[in-house]
Amino acid sequence: MNESSPGDSYGQQVKNFTTVLSGLQERRINLGWGRLAVFAVTFFIAYQIFTVYGITGLLPTIAGLGLLLYLVSVDVANNAKISNVKTLIKINEEELQALDHQYTHREDGGHFMPAEHAYANDLDIFGKASIYQWLSRCYTEQGRQRLAENLLHPSATELILLRQEAVKELAPEIAWRQQWQAFSMQTTITANTERRIQTWAEEEEKHFINPAWKTVVIIYSIVTLGTAIAAIAGYIPGAIFSALFLLYLIISTVLSRNTSRSYNHLNGIVKETAALQNLVRWLEGKTFTSTHLHTLQGSIKAPTSSAAEEIKALKIILDRFDLRTSIVGILFFNSFLLWDVRQMIALNRWRQRNKAVLQKWFGAVAEMEVLHSISTLHFNHSDWCFPKFSSQHFIVDGKGAGHPLIPEMQRVNNDFTLQGTAKIGLITGSNMAGKSTFLRSLGVNIVLAQIGSPVCAASFLLSPVQLVSSMRIADNLAENTSTFYAELKKLRTIIEQVKAHQPVFILLDEILRGTNSYDRHKGSAALIKQLIKEEAVAVIATHDVELAGLETTYPQSIDNYHFDVEVEGEELYFDYKLKEGVCKSLNASILMKKIGIEIQE
Repeated sequence: MNESSPGDSYGQQVKNFTTVLSGLQERRINLGWGRLAVFAVTFFIAYQIFTVYGITGLLPTIAGLGLLLYLVSVDVANNAKISNVKTLIKINEEELQALDHQYTHREDGGHFMPAEHAYANDLDIFGKASIYQWLSRCYTEQGRQRLAENLLHPSATELILLRQEAVKELAPEIAWRQQWQAFSMQTTITANTERRIQTWAEEEEKHFINPAWKTVVIIYSIVTLGTAIAAIAGYIPGAIFSALFLLYLIISTVLSRNTSRSYNHLNGIVKETAALQNLVRWLEGKTFTSTHLHTLQGSIKAPTSSAAEEIKALKIILDRFDLRTSIVGILFFNSFLLWDVRQMIALNRWRQRNKAVLQKWFGAVAEMEVLHSISTLHFNHSDWCFPKFSSQHFIVDGKGAGHPLIPEMQRVNNDFTLQGTAKIGLITGSNMAGKSTFLRSLGVNIVLAQIGSPVCAASFLLSPVQLVSSMRIADNLAENTSTFYAELKKLRTIIEQVKAHQPVFILLDEILRGTNSYDRHKGSAALIKQLIKEEAVAVIATHDVELAGLETTYPQSIDNYHFDVEVEGEELYFDYKLKEGVCKSLNASILMKKIGIEIQE
């Protein structure tokens, strides 16, 4: 890992790219003056020569126009570099903001939030100031979708370990990763474009698939161009050539109708195709040592050449295809060269070569975006650990674990271990003492661990597990559902999973809060007993201190923990440290007094 701090690295990147940008902008100015000078000199010389020598002045005019076009192409390339460098500066400035916990301007993934999910709402996986918003460096729709799915569903342990290895290799490659991100930021590759290409590739083409069409096109072009040259030379009368031209136009128009379906599928995707080419080329050109990255590179190989070259070939065909919309394309290229037919022949050959690997290109890009996001996290927090996994169900053992969204200067880390089945970690504590935050810290780190990410801890050991929680319950007026009933629905789902003996890890915060204290205690105690009976594993936070007494009945199954508060006069002091045993200090009455409720001692 880089010896300098992440902030120093990003700051230096901004300085370096700012210097490069100044040079490119100065070059743009010089190129502008250069184009103007070439144009003026070409016009002056051409005028002078045409005045004296007539048509012989055409040669220096052509030379001047050629130089002007060259300068234009150089300027276009220079402008592309300027855009790229500006994007790289923006990337590094945003990383500096992220290190300062300013990331809420990023895309928050709110549209990925399911209506119902085992933990997404409780753990702030999506939405403003969410895990997704903090973690994501994905800019293709495919990458965003894959990251969201990974956060919602734990990955297989084999993939997690492969990703860990890949992330360790990628994290120090800051220049390579940021250029990858710059490519994806400049043009978003959409899922709609992928669907359109895939639909087209899977279609059974009926037109222009016979190899004889290649010969037909050549013979047709020879005939049409030959008659045009003969007409210009005076061998064919103008009236006859006009009739022939009308015939050529009709033939080309009729044939072009059979190309419209493919054109409509692929129309308007050239920019995204160019972005895909850049990303695939960037991936192909890097030498990797980790197994997962090697596999990704292998998955995108095209049958005959590099994947990037094949995508470039598609882009060139689509660029040529777009000539069908211009007057020149209709009257000359199509009428005399059967331009649309030529492009369809090229598209058919391209489809046959690449339809089997097309989807893998988009998949590899999506996976690389996820890896880049996790690698950026690893680079920004190199002191966080990569979790280890146990094949035995169940263990979670975190040392110095904290919530990753809490700034380091404010974050309080805790140690926590829960091992075996039929185990309940019961956490009591005062209001605002840290119970809910601890549950979320535990849950979020488990989610991160199971996508292949480092976690906010000094060490972390985990059994592969499906996380389920009931922490943040809200009523639903549209469905006429009360808070209490909404919680019961969530608990019913958990009970069903427990009875099926699925490998779940349960996080519960204030069970049955929507009912009276007697029923809440009775129901909570019954639920805990049922979890123990079904050999489930859970961490439960509660204000109900009486529940801690269940440890006497189930000493092998219940471990009591607490967060407490120190009271000095009417002031409360929290240390947010998890401690063993039952909470003895309560603060609700003090808080109620502070807002004006007159409580009699």
